[in-house]
Amino acid sequence: MILPVIMAGGAGTRLWPLSRGNFPKQFLPLTSSHSMLQETVLRLQGVPHLPPLFICNEEHRFIAAEQVRQLDLQGAGILLEPVGRNTAPAIALAAFKAIRDAQLKQSDASLTDPAVADDPLLLVLAADHVIEQTGAFHQAIAQAQQLAEAGQLVTFGIVPTHAETGYGYIKRGAPLSGAEGVGSEPVGSEERGAEQAFVVTAFVEKPDAETAQHYLASGEFYWNSGMFMFKASRYLDELKQHRPDIYAACERAMAQQLPDLDFIRIDTEAFIACPDDSIDYAVMEKTDSAVVVPLDAGWNDVGGFAALWQVSEKDAAGNAVKGDVISTATTNTYVHSEDKLVATVGVDNLVIINTKDAVLVAHKDRVQDVKTIVNQLKASGRTEATFHREVYRPWGKYDSVDHGERFQVKRITVKPGAKLSVQMHHHRAEHWIVVSGTARVTLDETVQYLTENQSVYIPVTARHALENPGKVPLELIEVQSGSYLGEDDIVRFEDRYGRS
Repeated sequence: MILPVIMAGGAGTRLWPLSRGNFPKQFLPLTSSHSMLQETVLRLQGVPHLPPLFICNEEHRFIAAEQVRQLDLQGAGILLEPVGRNTAPAIALAAFKAIRDAQLKQSDASLTDPAVADDPLLLVLAADHVIEQTGAFHQAIAQAQQLAEAGQLVTFGIVPTHAETGYGYIKRGAPLSGAEGVGSEPVGSEERGAEQAFVVTAFVEKPDAETAQHYLASGEFYWNSGMFMFKASRYLDELKQHRPDIYAACERAMAQQLPDLDFIRIDTEAFIACPDDSIDYAVMEKTDSAVVVPLDAGWNDVGGFAALWQVSEKDAAGNAVKGDVISTATTNTYVHSEDKLVATVGVDNLVIINTKDAVLVAHKDRVQDVKTIVNQLKASGRTEATFHREVYRPWGKYDSVDHGERFQVKRITVKPGAKLSVQMHHHRAEHWIVVSGTARVTLDETVQYLTENQSVYIPVTARHALENPGKVPLELIEVQSGSYLGEDDIVRFEDRYGRS
């Protein structure tokens, strides 16, 4: 049975200011009403599979959990990486967990479906890719499944449409023979039934323009998609052979699995000691069992705004817009506005991004340089590199509406049934005004209920908590005042989300 392993790490800095450190592109609804992570799950509909396993870092755990909850994915797991160690260790964690879960199911006397307990096939997917042709993608999965069950380590090679210098490439060798359904054309071609797979002869780095043109003309190279399928045990066998240090570190890290709400925590110290390496370098370039299934399915890794423009719906003038936008004499431009009207006149080939706290204007041919802006922001210690004005929390979200010397104003939204931690502040007082919904406020030993237009004052050092006991979101305005207003001036005494 297929176990989707969805890699939800990464910062997506080339899509700043939409994508930021605390809310990167995989959690954004860039191409539909669903986030890219959710789209990754939804395009698997029709493919028999186990509940997905998501791998993400600690700081994104509540965002991932909320987006998984919105899809009502029963049995899905979220494995937390204490630190980033690249794809080879991350996939090893998933493989160890898959085998352990399979062994637990095999020991269950009530198990009646032996297929569920088999050594799972890991379908490794990135959470931030676009695949337009779902049917062709499903065909490729079926082709890869056949090969993976036979012990091959399968990668999906994207049939190139142009001489791209921003991707790594996979060079194909001899075609595989003797597998049912193997034909002569890439999956996704016009002849949908004709499929092919090849031995991998080389993984190559991002080429220069001349080399990329040679790769395209030869017909022997595919873009490296970063998607894979193999048995969990086969991957671990190859990893143990070629990178025993990574294997051992991940085995130690997974020896202690600690369930925590929706999350699976591992041994932090053991994983920190793990070397950093990609699956390509650690395994795929060294194994004798690497094969590539060509895929022609409208794939795009949305690595920047030019790519986002390519996959977006455009008008007759080639403009893709999202939000409140009015344009005249504008062509081939991408405009995204979150909270205000953006008007364009007489411009061509631009990217214009308006968020609540930042505006980006860039030529579409130079959008890869947006990462330079992010590096400058980080070097200057500016929060815009990492944080949006609107910040999501496990209980809801807050929007920093205004701030100045010794004051800050936030709009706070608390989900039904959610509760903020029992906490206190050393340096600030707070004033809460309910806009809509009902608030249950604990202030030292006193509990009170507030409704629309009612308010409460929280003095410095007072122990307090905020809860939404109702069935609709609670909206309130918080006015902070004091000598220090940083988020680290919080002493938590109790917290249902494990942050105390």
